[in-house]
Amino acid sequence: MLIVADENIPAVHDAFSDFGEVITLPGRQISARDVHDADILLVRSVTRVDESLLAGSKIQFVGSATIGTDHVDEKWLDANGIVFANAPGSNAISAAEYVLSALMTLHESGRIELRGKTAGIIGCGNVGSRVKVRLEALGVDCIVCDPPLAEVSSSSDFVSMAEITRADIVTAHVPLVSTGKYPTVKFIDRSFLSQLKPASVFINTARGQVVDESALKAHLKQNQESIAVLDVWMNEPDIDMELMQHAAIATPHIAGYGIDGKIRATVMLHDALCRFFNRKSQWNEDKYLPVPEEQNIMLDSDDDPLQAVHKSLLHVYDVRNDDRRLRDIIQLPANKRAAEFDRLRKTYPIRRECSAYNVILENGSTETISVLNAFGFDYSKSQQGLAQVLV
Repeated sequence: MLIVADENIPAVHDAFSDFGEVITLPGRQISARDVHDADILLVRSVTRVDESLLAGSKIQFVGSATIGTDHVDEKWLDANGIVFANAPGSNAISAAEYVLSALMTLHESGRIELRGKTAGIIGCGNVGSRVKVRLEALGVDCIVCDPPLAEVSSSSDFVSMAEITRADIVTAHVPLVSTGKYPTVKFIDRSFLSQLKPASVFINTARGQVVDESALKAHLKQNQESIAVLDVWMNEPDIDMELMQHAAIATPHIAGYGIDGKIRATVMLHDALCRFFNRKSQWNEDKYLPVPEEQNIMLDSDDDPLQAVHKSLLHVYDVRNDDRRLRDIIQLPANKRAAEFDRLRKTYPIRRECSAYNVILENGSTETISVLNAFGFDYSKSQQGLAQVLV
């Protein structure tokens, strides 16, 4: 059995070699010729999977190590008897931690205040719901716009897109949908942006195509106090350099790139393939989740909840490092920037989630401990008491 896989799927040889020969290729370069004689195809979001790629091939199973599926023609796969699996929610924690790291960074620099503010969450699925939990733990009021979820939910706690614009922070966590009742292609447009509050923060970790980038660029130019945090871009990897320069924080589509989420996605595809072949899963992924070098985070007893989370989260993940790496590409010749964008993703450093870290805090308040737990941190009263961890 032949398996063609994106070379950037972690542990792909180890996880899938029991099923057959694994050949890895750069995801953007996987072609119809490459998959013609293959039985299984494993991809990420950079590979378009449709009739033009798979027609006439032997492919029986397609797995995508992603939460989104806009790069896959699922209807064509289904019509041709090809089983499809992806990894919904696999990187949701990493993406949520990215959003909070960005907000903590903006708070630290004095550009925003979190206390007493309102966040508007567009899309409250795997990522959006986790962002909501963390923001509410910090005392940030959250309003949610999610029309598809509102249709099937008994809750009335949903607002319209127009109402979202009254928020101080607006963060998008929607799939890319081009048809149907609730399309999201360029739904963040000039009209929506013009209604945002002055000095508001707009965050996009969804897909670049959900934003009209020309409108956003004009909005940022005309409203100097407005803040944009952008991790995803139209036309990746050839991104808009001018828009990047106007963003307060700009990163190369890595919000969900924590190693926990990546390995979780590999596990989900491995388990789906086991079900497809009616086999028992025997792969152990633990060795791919290294213990962080500085696993213990020492906090002061007089830290309030916001200070405690600020110190702890930026210890785990400081978004400024990724922002700096992306901005460095502007120094390259224009014809080399796209390749560097992809290289930043391919060589992304190992990043663990908050749950891999121990927070050590003597005499921490109940509120502070509760907030730390909401972020997934393990908590201990002392270094000697690490065995007495609250999860």
